[in-house]
Amino acid sequence: MRFGDPSYLYMLLLIPFLIIFFIYALRTREKLLASFCDRKLLERLSPGIKKNRYLFKSFILVMGLSLLIFALIKPRWGFHWEEIKREGIDIIIAMDVSDSMSAEDVKPNRLERAKRKVSDLLKMLEGDRIGLVAFSGRSFVLCPLTLDYRACQIFVEYLDTDLIPVKGTAIADAIRKSVQALGKKKNRSKALILITDGEDHEGDVLSAAAEAKEEGVKVFPIGIGNDKGSPLPARNGQGGFKKDSNGEIIISKLNELSLQKIASETGGSYVRSVTGDLDLENIYKKEIKKKTEKKKFKSASEKKWEERFQWFVLAGFCLIAGEFFIREIREGVNHNG
Repeated sequence: MRFGDPSYLYMLLLIPFLIIFFIYALRTREKLLASFCDRKLLERLSPGIKKNRYLFKSFILVMGLSLLIFALIKPRWGFHWEEIKREGIDIIIAMDVSDSMSAEDVKPNRLERAKRKVSDLLKMLEGDRIGLVAFSGRSFVLCPLTLDYRACQIFVEYLDTDLIPVKGTAIADAIRKSVQALGKKKNRSKALILITDGEDHEGDVLSAAAEAKEEGVKVFPIGIGNDKGSPLPARNGQGGFKKDSNGEIIISKLNELSLQKIASETGGSYVRSVTGDLDLENIYKKEIKKKTEKKKFKSASEKKWEERFQWFVLAGFCLIAGEFFIREIREGVNHNG
């Protein structure tokens, strides 16, 4: 036997208190009657009142309430197999974790803003499979495609600019790794959400975008940062900003043009990150859902347990209703002696 909602189990603790109450009520009544007159006179005045009938009525009421409480727990036994068919879109989120994502032109910084965006997106998903790729100078699949959004969220929380030891920003490699993670099956709808500031140190981005298009993958870049740029905080723990070999402070700027070209090449669309989740609303609900047709995932058989609470509800109400019709005083007793 299984239970659909065991949170109501605590209500069964009411039954012992109910039994104690009925016993207390019976003893209180007997004491009041004994104080009114002696036992022999009481038997002559009320010959139809029986203690056993009171106990029987109380027992029926307690059993009825117990069955109703047990029904709330939703007992289940017996099962059947049901074929479950899922449909949706395969989505890979490619997250830039390069040093430039530590810039603070968006608060608290680009990477933290991006992580919040992904967390918001996970709450919006409607049956789509999701995966996560992290990249800087190299790319790695952190979370393969899954319907377990909580598991993906765990990987998102671990994203950091120190995650990948190979420094730099290789967007082309991130696109190729993401396409690889989406798989080769042509009957799947595939989308890549590329979250980055657009800085690229390797080149060959449009070539990678063309390869993604051939595999049926639409790329939807989200630009993090602003075009004015921001210095990168130094990582020596003593404050200040990073400098290049000439001693000049490094300024990281959002490269929107590159991201727009990637989106245009693959049939996706580009959105700059703004305060709140408006960009995710646009990317997911207005762009991905509209431009990418849902496909059916592989169907699977799922064990469905049979609900049996109805029988306990019926039995409980029958007992409570029956208790109402049981008289504590026997009918047909002659009170005149």
